[in-house]
Amino acid sequence: MPKSTIVTMPGDGIGRIVLPEARRVLDAVGFDADYVTGDIGWDLWVREGNPLPERTVELLAEHRLGLFGAITSKPRAQALAELDPARRAAGHAYFSPIVALRQRFRLDICVRPCRSFPGNLLNFVRRSAGGGYEEPEVDAVIFRQGTEGLYAGIEWTNPPDGVHAALASHPKFASFAEVPRTDLAVSTRVFTRDACRRIVRAAFEHAVTHGYGSVTICEKPNVLRETSGMMEEVAREVHREHPDIRLRSTNIDAQLMWLTKNPEDFDVIVAGNMFGDIVSDAFAGLVGGLGFAASGNIGDEVAVFEPTHGSAPRYAALERPIVNPIAMILSAAMLLDHVGDPARATRIRDAIAAVVAAGRVRTYDMMRLPGGSDVLARGAATTTQLTDAIIAELG
Repeated sequence: MPKSTIVTMPGDGIGRIVLPEARRVLDAVGFDADYVTGDIGWDLWVREGNPLPERTVELLAEHRLGLFGAITSKPRAQALAELDPARRAAGHAYFSPIVALRQRFRLDICVRPCRSFPGNLLNFVRRSAGGGYEEPEVDAVIFRQGTEGLYAGIEWTNPPDGVHAALASHPKFASFAEVPRTDLAVSTRVFTRDACRRIVRAAFEHAVTHGYGSVTICEKPNVLRETSGMMEEVAREVHREHPDIRLRSTNIDAQLMWLTKNPEDFDVIVAGNMFGDIVSDAFAGLVGGLGFAASGNIGDEVAVFEPTHGSAPRYAALERPIVNPIAMILSAAMLLDHVGDPARATRIRDAIAAVVAAGRVRTYDMMRLPGGSDVLARGAATTTQLTDAIIAELG
């Protein structure tokens, strides 16, 4: 297997804490790679007016593999207020750098596994018919379309003449016709047939490869008839290529209800950008929260792997790090799968499972404690201590 060069992009807040922990695990499992650092995140926005500088884009274009930590994103007014005053007249506009990376490299296949580890106090439990409690095994994989939908960034406040005229041509816009344009904000939800086909086909192929029995399209076609309708139409076409896999359909609102009743019934789930974000976070809540939520953003040439949690700056400021690094470490394991090293990826997951099952080393979230500087005195492990325990299990 050729040696990989990985672009590490710690980003903001706890991203700078958890990414080095993932590197330690990769080293401990014997993965031989070179690492280069890519600049990304809020500090770049404040100083340079661009949270994703071209130098980082060029590194990813060259090496094609990335590990990403976390970023801070803030609303438009706050972003402009924190921008270097010397740059405010230049017309800079903040846009999420991870969303920009997905669009720049067409990282349209976003994969988010949500699998429970036995022994995790945070796992979903429910009452059993006999009056006791049961803990169903959750093993769902969400395929989220990563470049289109509401995240495409095609929106306006005070829409210009051409946009307003196009909107006015639709009969449903009549109830907004008298709204002053300055009081009108519009975000578009754009689906393309090609992107729908790519994400659905990737989901079915994953189900076949990994032995899952069903693929569920999670959209809202009874209301979003055109966009969700296109996804469902494409799914029926792709299903004909994989007739042994069951095709299911749920509305996003009903899906959130069903996953807290019988989450074990769902295998591979496909959704557009926004609904995929929602349902993956909801499933993550059943298997330990965002501290266990890994993801991969995969295109034809470039792939970037990241935890789905945010930058949590208040935790990054603590003298001793307390955050859970497992989501970042699981993201690194996904990278190993991607480069054709599943044996090492499995060893990492097995080591995490062993630490969770033993229950001797837990960060504050794994103990159901509110985050803060006092959690270490209450028995919680530091970020480093949890990583040490995982590395010890690797042998």
